[in-house]
Parts: sequence; structure tokens; C-alpha cells
Amino acid sequence: MNIAFIGLGNMGGGMAANLVKASHDVRAFDLSEEALSRAESAGCTRAASVAEAVAAADAVVTMLPAGTHVAAVYGNEVFDTAAKNTLLIDCSTIDVATARAVGEDAKSRGFAMVDAPVSGGIAAASAGTLTFMVGGEKEAFDRAEPILSAMGKAVIHAGDIGTGQAAKICNNMLLGATMAATSETLALAEKLGLDPQTFYDIASVSSGQSWSLTSYCPLPGVGPQSPADNDYQGGFAAALMLKDLKLAADAARTANAAVPMGGLAGSLYQMLVSAGEGGRDFSAIIEMLRGKTAAR
Repeated sequence: MNIAFIGLGNMGGGMAANLVKASHDVRAFDLSEEALSRAESAGCTRAASVAEAVAAADAVVTMLPAGTHVAAVYGNEVFDTAAKNTLLIDCSTIDVATARAVGEDAKSRGFAMVDAPVSGGIAAASAGTLTFMVGGEKEAFDRAEPILSAMGKAVIHAGDIGTGQAAKICNNMLLGATMAATSETLALAEKLGLDPQTFYDIASVSSGQSWSLTSYCPLPGVGPQSPADNDYQGGFAAALMLKDLKLAADAARTANAAVPMGGLAGSLYQMLVSAGEGGRDFSAIIEMLRGKTAAR
């Protein structure tokens, strides 16, 4: 297929490269010259603008920073340039309201569109092992699934347009709260004189077991390899976790839902980011809870 890919950052660059590996013809665009050069090296064709990328595309994939960017790119450029049979796939993580509004606008203009945010981080984007949570009509999902499968290990239909974003922010609120709880527990165990590896061996086979502990342990040298073993570099940045927790809090207010643990996790990640640690992996919150990072 001819696929336009808009947004070639840490996630989008790896995703576009995997589409090339799957024998798709990818015409890519980003405002960053460096990102465009990396995409060219991975086999993508450089486009000079969104319009040029989209003009002859069978499908458009976007991976953008926020809802304002998604609304602007689709509303001001994609809708006016793409052919009506072009499939639209937004993989950005944005607020549910914007995802629904852009999706409804697309439908009113005759386009099939899905929102398909991802889980897995930079390593999974490069390896093609992302999980996609997809919102949209079944026909649009069926068209999108083969494209998404080239970039991921799991493609799950969540429901109507916007439910992909709902699933993503709920999942990441759970992850953020679990990582905060895991980190404070490991810090407490350490202060109580428990050997970290010994406590890990106990908790990993007990009722306190979680993905944050056994697959992504925030302590270096404990459990499988994780960003903690690389000074919390790579993985999923704390600033991005804070973004998702804020999206979850906004959605909760709209839905009149109580999310006290999500709110507390958001406050902790705000402290971590305010301390200048937003670029490190979100598991670096253990450093703050151990008193190794100044919170402010």
C-alpha cells in the first residue's frame, strides 16, 4: 500500500520503518529535518509537506504530540487533500473528546477513520511489538488491522471512535499508579532492612506481584533488564506518563468518575517532572521516593 506517515519522533520513526519492512511504500513527513533523514535511511520517501505525503496515499498514519496537533493536521490539511477512500489512522495519544470530534468530522466528510493509540514504548515501536487499542467502526478497524499488525504484536478493537484513547489513558493511569506503589514499596522494604533481591523474589511470587515489579522493576540489578539498569534512560519518559495521567484526570472529570489513586500518581509524577527528571524513564520515580531526587 501507499502509506503517508505524519510524525516521525521517537515512536513514529520506528513505526514507519516497520511499515517499510512490511513492503509498504511509505511517504513520510515531519517538521524535524533530523527525523526526516532517519526516516529516509529506513527506506521511507521524504515528503515536503503533509499535503504531498497524503496526496496519493491509500492510508494515512499520524503520530503527533497532542490533540491540538491532531485536530489541526486533519482539519487543515488531511481532509482537504486525501482521496475519500483513504483510510485515516491516528496513533497519537490525545484526549478522548478531540479523538471523537476529529473522528466524527472525518465520518461527515466520507472518510473511514480509527483512533489507535499504542502501548509499549520506544523499544517496542522499533521492534514492531506494540499493542494497538483501536476505536472506530468495524469496517474501518478491519481495514486498519493489517497495517497496524505490521507495527505491533496485538491489535485490539475497543469499540466506537474514541474508545482507543479511553483504553490507552485508563491503561496508563493503572500503570502510573502501580509503578508509584511498586517504587514506594521497594523503598520501604529497603529501609526496613530487606535485601532488594530477596524482597523481589518474595513479592514476585506473592499477591503483590505486578508488571511494574516483575517485568519493569524500577531498581537496577533486580529482575529482568529494564531502564533502571541504564540510569533510567530510554523506555517511557516521565513527562509522557504525566501527560497521560493528566488526560486521565480530565476524562475522569468529564465522566464524573472518582480516580483518587490516579490523582495521587499524577501529583507524584508532577513532582518528578518539576525536579527536572521528565526526560528519564517513568520508573525513575523510585529515585525520588528513595530521597535521591529533589522533589519540588
